[in-house]
Amino acid sequence: MDKSKVYFCDLYSDSQNKNLFNRLRKLFDVAGFNEFIGKNDLVAIKLHFGEKGNFTYMHPVAVRQVVDKVKEYGGKPFLTDTNTLYTGSRTNSVDHLTTAIENGFAYSVVNAPVIIADGVLGKNVEEVKINKKHFDTVKIAGEIHNSSSMIVMSHFKGHEMAGFGGALKNLAMGCATPAGKQMQHSDVKPAVKDSKCIGCSLCAKSCPKEAISIENRIAVIDYDLCYGCGECPTVCPTRAIKVQWETDGTIFLEKMAEYAYGAVENKENKVGYITFVMNVTPLCDCVPFSGRPISHDIGIFASKDPVALDQACYDAVCESMKHDVFKHAHPGVHATKILDYAEELGLGSKDYEIIKL
Repeated sequence: MDKSKVYFCDLYSDSQNKNLFNRLRKLFDVAGFNEFIGKNDLVAIKLHFGEKGNFTYMHPVAVRQVVDKVKEYGGKPFLTDTNTLYTGSRTNSVDHLTTAIENGFAYSVVNAPVIIADGVLGKNVEEVKINKKHFDTVKIAGEIHNSSSMIVMSHFKGHEMAGFGGALKNLAMGCATPAGKQMQHSDVKPAVKDSKCIGCSLCAKSCPKEAISIENRIAVIDYDLCYGCGECPTVCPTRAIKVQWETDGTIFLEKMAEYAYGAVENKENKVGYITFVMNVTPLCDCVPFSGRPISHDIGIFASKDPVALDQACYDAVCESMKHDVFKHAHPGVHATKILDYAEELGLGSKDYEIIKL
């Protein structure tokens, strides 16, 4: 079996022709992303706009280069992400769009509209059948599922629960609705904090199993009916229904792989991946600060295979620093388990060859 191709450009430049943005545009071409972009295709450019207070997210002017390449081949690009499960500056589309613009992703900069793929409150969802070990269906944001093709732009960095975050995590968490994020994060069913509950009944109305009732102005969950879909924590206006983060580490990584599978289930041969291995911080861009980098800046990688791409980025960082910086930053997290299971699911191959520009 042929090795998956991973294309790479380092950060060395000695002329305008070789500056980072021109090389990124060349990377788009040599990786063959034009092959799946048709005239008038609605092309989702999936990225992370950065939490307010974070400054190591993807640079908007770099994203602009990919937007312009998509337009060059006749596509109609839009920048997209999904709302968060945790409380922050991106929990609904109004705040999320405001944060994106404040972080530099205004139309005048990026030359494309920003669309939050799961709607104002994370309810624009497609239930995608995958029939895998942990999930029969997964909750994928509607406008990502409905796009013609997708370019996944990722910032490679550490992550407290996953060990590292790259293309697969960008697909898994990044393409899921808040309820889908909850399902990946926890096997624990939700609990109500009575002192915060105002009896508004939004949770009861959103429950697909009718497992929640309001008694004496307090939400009560019937755990015989509840199957842990993750809807109720996302609609509760007072956070009386707590987000559950508890899960087995290996199961969490396998669940992410299954969600990544569901995110591209309807886009066979229509997804390209670009990953920036720069500002490799110990934590995700979801935190409202940027930690001190744990690696040298290395360059930009691109591939049509997300497994090969993540493996190549992981290897490059560890080889550069002469040890596994992700294991050092997050001991006890078996980060590469997601690569093993994603390969098993058929998302790609860990066996790759680097083609340097």
